[in-house]
Amino acid sequence: MLRDPPCAAPSRRRRCALLGACALLVAVTLVAALLAATIRGATPLRTAVVGRCRERTAGASPDYCEDAWNAFAAAFVGKDPCNVPPESYDRLMEAAFQKRPCNTTLFWSKTKSLAHAFTEKKRCLLTLEDTLLGYMLDGLTWCGQNGSNGIFTECPCWSCCPDNPVRSFWIRASAAFAAGACGDAYAFMNGSISSPFSSESIFASTEVKNFNYSALNSLTIVLVTRDSSTDACDGASMKSLQRALDPALKYSCRNVPQARVESCISQPDVTCSNCW
Repeated sequence: MLRDPPCAAPSRRRRCALLGACALLVAVTLVAALLAATIRGATPLRTAVVGRCRERTAGASPDYCEDAWNAFAAAFVGKDPCNVPPESYDRLMEAAFQKRPCNTTLFWSKTKSLAHAFTEKKRCLLTLEDTLLGYMLDGLTWCGQNGSNGIFTECPCWSCCPDNPVRSFWIRASAAFAAGACGDAYAFMNGSISSPFSSESIFASTEVKNFNYSALNSLTIVLVTRDSSTDACDGASMKSLQRALDPALKYSCRNVPQARVESCISQPDVTCSNCW
């Protein structure tokens, strides 16, 4: 006698469909639970990020840094490490946003070490890495993998794919940092290279394009040079920067020897305005 396939009869088909749906629901639930466990679980990256957050938010709600971590991890865990666009971090931008005072923004391009040495000692200006978001993630590497609940530190390099998690974070954070600049802003740029204002830099490709000109009054470029005889402010690269800015923005550029900036850093009594 021929037998019907296991799910051939109508009642059996309904039973099979119900069982299949239940199995799918259980699978989805398990994946979600594993992802949540990974996000909440102790990993070296989580320890570093939450620890840095708590350093800068003493007195805040105990849940503040946990919420920031959850928003951060949700941006990349379980995703292709080359398919995490900048907007993936929108929730993190909201969770860890801190408004900074006007007249305190310092951008940098190819001058990271000098800019950070300056803000550490002078305390009059702030780079992105001095803000909560930047401080939490500066110097760290992270990524996920498609379909995995793991957090990895061996990840695509900065230029290996445009939408890798680290690059996308800094692009998104830089856009928010630039948009929040108000009053008078400053930028340390490397005047000893042929193109201080490079189209490939985050300052050119992201920050300048996100200035809020209704809040920004002026931009002063501190073009750091190796000697006092160099006059890079009149170069073609800096002319490109001027063309990229709103004509109504007050713009100035000053050639400043690196030795002068370093001397200023070592003299706590010298005000920031006298450093250039």
